[in-house]
Amino acid sequence: MTLENRIEAFIELGKQLQNLSEEELQDWARLAAGRNPWFDEANVTFALKGIALMLDEQYLREWLYPYHLKQISPKKVGVVMAGNIPMVGFHDFLAVLISGHNLLAKLSTSDEPLIKKLANMLIAIEPAFAPSIEFAELLKDADAIIATGSDNTARYFEYYFASRPHIIRKNRSSIGILTGHEEKEELTKLGEDIFRYYGLGCRNVSKVFVPEGYKFDAFFEANQHRQSLLDHHKYQNNYDYNKSILLVNAVPHYDNGFMLVTPSENLVSPISVLFYETFSSHQDLRQKLNSVKDKTQCVVSAHGWFEGSIPFGNAQCPMVWDYADGVDTLEFLQKL
Repeated sequence: MTLENRIEAFIELGKQLQNLSEEELQDWARLAAGRNPWFDEANVTFALKGIALMLDEQYLREWLYPYHLKQISPKKVGVVMAGNIPMVGFHDFLAVLISGHNLLAKLSTSDEPLIKKLANMLIAIEPAFAPSIEFAELLKDADAIIATGSDNTARYFEYYFASRPHIIRKNRSSIGILTGHEEKEELTKLGEDIFRYYGLGCRNVSKVFVPEGYKFDAFFEANQHRQSLLDHHKYQNNYDYNKSILLVNAVPHYDNGFMLVTPSENLVSPISVLFYETFSSHQDLRQKLNSVKDKTQCVVSAHGWFEGSIPFGNAQCPMVWDYADGVDTLEFLQKL
């Protein structure tokens, strides 16, 4: 296969995903929910639409243009995929295959049916991909490794794969910045960054920085329509449990009936909980963000006003050139 063959196959995959019928989307959702109850139809559909956007011809070609992928000597690249949100490992799947390498993937049990369904669609479009895609429990034969996991598993990966070229990703979370001057529409968009995928992704906002004396009333009002989150029994259970913990321990918090907001210096909050921390000045905020930049996936602010941030509502809408942990996967792959 030439690079152009590979590009055209992924473009066609994007078109097919974009044109899935309502009935087909429901089939995907049923397949997902059987493994992971968090993967409901709305979130599986959102993830599929995001992948389709990544595979838009203009974006795909713009992404690939700076790289030299025509003369790749194919290697077997082992990929350990996470399964916290639907098809979160797709970008690695795409990068390995479009660069001309062979994929040896260890899938999360949560995500296995969805990634395999995508692989089958790609092979139906371009059968020459079939020998380049393999799923396995062990990655002993891999020439290089891309692995995503917790801080604990990352230490194991770094030890076990030390002798091979590797990208090891650790725990990260995302941060929102509020000033108190945001309009309702912007606060609603921030809610999307917090609650999409029930907050399970590393690009979900788990903490906000707010000025001293900030009141959350406007934020709560702008997101009151998300009360339906409680219709999901697992979310309801998490909300009830975390509320009881805060009450028993007399931890100061705000409660709007379906989410809990509490002060904390930590970054990663439990499901249904949003952490916040105050800042006294722009410089103070910048220093606090710099101190956690190695644990931060992305930062969001209204219209992206804060340097290095993206606009509210875009945290879970990464473009194809947005690399997890800021590590350029394609550059890594082209050097193998």
